[in-house]
Amino acid sequence: MKLRRLFGVMLKELRQLRRDRITLAMIIGIPVMQLLLFGYAINTTLRELSAGFADQARTSASRMLVRDIVATGVVAPTLEVPTPQQLVDAMRRGEISIGIVIPPDYERRRAEGREALQILVDGSDNAVQSAAMQLARMPLDNTGYSPLAGSTISVVGFYNPQRSSAVNIVPGLVGVILTMTMVLFTAVAIVRERERGNMELLIATPVTSVELMLGKVIPYVLIGLLQTAVVLALGTTLFKVPLGGSLLDVFIAAGLLIVANLTLGLLISTRAQSQFQAMQMTFFVFLPSILLSGFMFPFAGMPRSVQWLAEVLPLTHFLRLIRGVMLRGASLWELWPDVLALVAFSAVMMTGAVLRFRKRLD
Repeated sequence: MKLRRLFGVMLKELRQLRRDRITLAMIIGIPVMQLLLFGYAINTTLRELSAGFADQARTSASRMLVRDIVATGVVAPTLEVPTPQQLVDAMRRGEISIGIVIPPDYERRRAEGREALQILVDGSDNAVQSAAMQLARMPLDNTGYSPLAGSTISVVGFYNPQRSSAVNIVPGLVGVILTMTMVLFTAVAIVRERERGNMELLIATPVTSVELMLGKVIPYVLIGLLQTAVVLALGTTLFKVPLGGSLLDVFIAAGLLIVANLTLGLLISTRAQSQFQAMQMTFFVFLPSILLSGFMFPFAGMPRSVQWLAEVLPLTHFLRLIRGVMLRGASLWELWPDVLALVAFSAVMMTGAVLRFRKRLD
């Protein structure tokens, strides 16, 4: 082995990396992104959970209790209704994560040591259940005062009272699999045509940019729906994951995510110069999707600025849809903001891909 030849190969590789700007950016960008995500964005301590209150007592003591609970920072009041049933309905629609019910005879119940407070919890997210259990033990200030001290509390978990991890994970896993596969499939689509020389044939045809893009997307929509059916069949059979809502709504939600991911992959393919670059850029999208969407770490524990960033990711909205339909029995009509977000994302990505695509070899 000659050191001169070895040095020549090393120098050639470094020069090639220097010319490959995307790879060079990934070398620096991925470690920096991971450090920022895990150090700043990821937080397992939930704060400001969306909460609804049904204060049926309407006394000074009950109002003080509500004020003290809000002061803990664990919950953020987003809804006030007169009956517990309205809290349950709002929870099904995904408007709140926690419902707090104060009975009409709150003060007498507390004096007699009976159940004086009821906390309703959205069990489709296990982290929310854990936060609800800790709420009664959380001190309000440095004196150790707890606003719920002296109250007998019942915590009622909806949609997953056994706190089964599979019930929480399997619906979200549908979105993770579709995000990983659909973006990757189409991210290499245009690049593969160019590398194999097929772009020359396309240039000689009357196929327009829109037709080419749609032709690349539609077959993978069917593949994505097949993947969805496989995961759902295994999840409901092996792990007893319930299907509280309409199966049609589940597949419509999956279809919206599939289209969103495919259009994102097409946009990546118009920017990448090689299949390797396309895979790198796909990983750069997939990593924040799985970390910030609420699949692995609680969404409510992230800083507000990071939550705004996560709202751009299709997986964030799909998780709300799939858990809402499968676990809470909600309809897509009740979850329309997330449906609209996925449709808008797909439209923007497809428009960008069509505008960037040029039917030429360079």
